[in-house]
Amino acid sequence: MRIPPPHKDSLLGGLRSPVYLRWQAGLQVFWLIALIQAPLAVKGFHWAWMAPTLATIPVYLVCYTAVYAGPLARLPFHAGAISTLGFVLWPVNPLALGYVVIGVVLLAYANRLPVWLGGVAVATLVTLGWVYAFDVPMIHVLVVFGAGLAAGFSNYLYVRSARRDAELRLSQAEVRRLATLAERERIGRDLHDLLGHTLSLITLKSELARRLALADPSRAQQEMEEVERVARHTLAEVRSAVTGLRAGDLSSELVSARLMLESSGIAFEAELPGQLELPAQAEATLCLVLREAVTNIHRHSRATEARVVITRNGQDFSMRITDNGCGGLAAHGNGVSGMRERVRQIGGRLAIDSPARHGTTLAIDVPMQTGLMERFA
Repeated sequence: MRIPPPHKDSLLGGLRSPVYLRWQAGLQVFWLIALIQAPLAVKGFHWAWMAPTLATIPVYLVCYTAVYAGPLARLPFHAGAISTLGFVLWPVNPLALGYVVIGVVLLAYANRLPVWLGGVAVATLVTLGWVYAFDVPMIHVLVVFGAGLAAGFSNYLYVRSARRDAELRLSQAEVRRLATLAERERIGRDLHDLLGHTLSLITLKSELARRLALADPSRAQQEMEEVERVARHTLAEVRSAVTGLRAGDLSSELVSARLMLESSGIAFEAELPGQLELPAQAEATLCLVLREAVTNIHRHSRATEARVVITRNGQDFSMRITDNGCGGLAAHGNGVSGMRERVRQIGGRLAIDSPARHGTTLAIDVPMQTGLMERFA
């Protein structure tokens, strides 16, 4: 039987990195073994508790699957149904406490703080009522309240962070798409302006040379030489226009960096020379280094300010990326090895200054000598 894919607005379908969720979903199902094994060891086999316990398992699995694979709008209903299942089964099977705790913890995935905290409060009060109605140990009240808050808070933070990262990725993709679209429109305008008049001129001169080929061969030769000169000049202009598509890459990467960091509450400043002509491969590599560094600041630095300063001193290029975060960046961790290797490939050097609790500075220096310019052009 083919298992249907998760709903596009579900936990597994809506997040880009659901590996953590898949592991947690799988591990939490194993507690069903204890749901049967523990009462069996204490009470022995009796249909009085076994029959209702077995009856709840299919309902639990359906609701549990719906929490992860169903629409988020229905998540509170399915999580609440799991907790309700626990309260119904609790009088005959004390291990049904697990249903209650799992339901409250899953409620935090809805990413709606009042709903989750309200669920914890209701579950705690009902458990307190079960203490007096069915002689449930008072410690279970603390278990429901404590586990609902502690594990639920972890789930709440995870979903909030995952959704924010997904939104940032979409925003960055949109920025890159718009930047690419703008460059394509510019190239289209430039090519139209360059080629429209020039091709008309080449057509006229070619027709003139064809008519003069027999009557005045020397004049026809002059016209064809003029066509060749115009064509070569136009080819150089077209290459210059297309090269402009590459020149904005580093600037576009700074726009994406500003979007990511400021969306995370990190103030961002950037300094870039007005004219920055770099070999295409070198600039593409530096864009990847900048992207990795900004990603590290976003994910690990806990900074409030970040700054990128790009300078060009003669043939030498330098880029300084700084933040005021927690520091302590490992020399070979958090993508640093990859950044160092990329910088080395274009003949540059990466230096790191990251004292604990005093921020981090990445210094990238690339000597753009004539040989390197020709090599990476």
